[in-house]
Formats: sequence, structure tokens, C-alpha cells
Amino acid sequence: MRIEWLRLGAALAIAIVSACRTIPPPPPAGAAWDTRRPELQGRSHFELKGRVAVAAGNEGFNANLHWTQDGPRSLVTLEGPLGAGGAQVTATGQELTLVTSRGERMDSEAAHEALEARLGFDPPLSSLRYWVLGVPDPGSPSTEAVDAQTQRLSRLTQAGWHIDYTAYSAVGSQSLPSRLTLQRDAVRVRLLVDDWQL
Repeated sequence: MRIEWLRLGAALAIAIVSACRTIPPPPPAGAAWDTRRPELQGRSHFELKGRVAVAAGNEGFNANLHWTQDGPRSLVTLEGPLGAGGAQVTATGQELTLVTSRGERMDSEAAHEALEARLGFDPPLSSLRYWVLGVPDPGSPSTEAVDAQTQRLSRLTQAGWHIDYTAYSAVGSQSLPSRLTLQRDAVRVRLLVDDWQL
């Protein structure tokens, strides 16, 4: 009787091991950069909440940031700066709309000029949607520095901007930036991401 139980146990163990062999192995923890980059560049929907600190010359401000990417459309809400309680920016390609907390609305060139006057620079939103994901904008040349161990971007230079990635966080199966600094000339932007939704 005992021998039969041992045989049954051994057969069961062999069946379990055989079944396990048919399950594909999980992907590596750090997918290769050449795999991650196009995957993230192709991501057209995401949402992030965080905080931003901007220094432009002798001026500066801190604000809460809420970014929703819906296909080609970026909706960015800043709460706190601009001396009016905040602003909402909608960008699709080069088309831009700015609405202040007072309800003032500006479009196209007027919106770009107003943002530059209020923020101290005209933010490169069409590229920034890629940079916040930790990848270069595929539409223009860039210089990338990738951490060989983690296969994540550590530094990026593109369109005159220098972006340093100093921290990442796990978001589902992805690893996305949680702290980055952008700099161009006298403008420095620090972004802390508190929450990602993919």
C-alpha cells in the first residue's frame, strides 16, 4: 500500500514538473533598451500626478502637476503658479490652448507667448510626453545614455534640452521615471512623479 502511494506521489510530481515545463518563462526583470524604447514611444495613453519646480533665470515657482495623455492630445493641469491659481494646457502637435483659472483662454501663438511670459519658457510639450516616460521623442535626433544594468535611460539630450533621470518606480510590468530634471540654458525643471496610471 505504501509503495502504491509512493508511486502515485512520484507520478504526480513528474506530471507537475512536466506541466511547469510547458509554461513559458517570465520575461526578464529589465527588458533590453532596444525593446523598451519603441514600446514606450508607442504608448499613447497614460496619466501621471506629481509636482514640478521651475527655475527660469531669477524667477521660479512650484506647482502640482496632472498630465493626461489621450492619443495625440496632451492635457496638462498646473495648480499653484502663474499668479492666478493655475492653468490648464491642451496640446495636440503644435496646436496649443491655454486656459487660466480666471477663465482666460488663449490659442495657438498667443498661448505659446503667454506660457513663455508666465513660466519663463515655452515648454516643449510634444517632446515632453515622451521624456516623462523615459524615452526620446522619436521625431528628432537625440543622444542617449542608458544604464547597462537596468536598461533604463539615465540621461538624454534632445532639442537643446538635457534630461537627467535620477529615480524610477515600478508601474505594472514597466519601470517609469519618478524623478527627472530638465535643463536648457537658464531654465531648470524638476519633476517628481507621485502616481502613474497606464
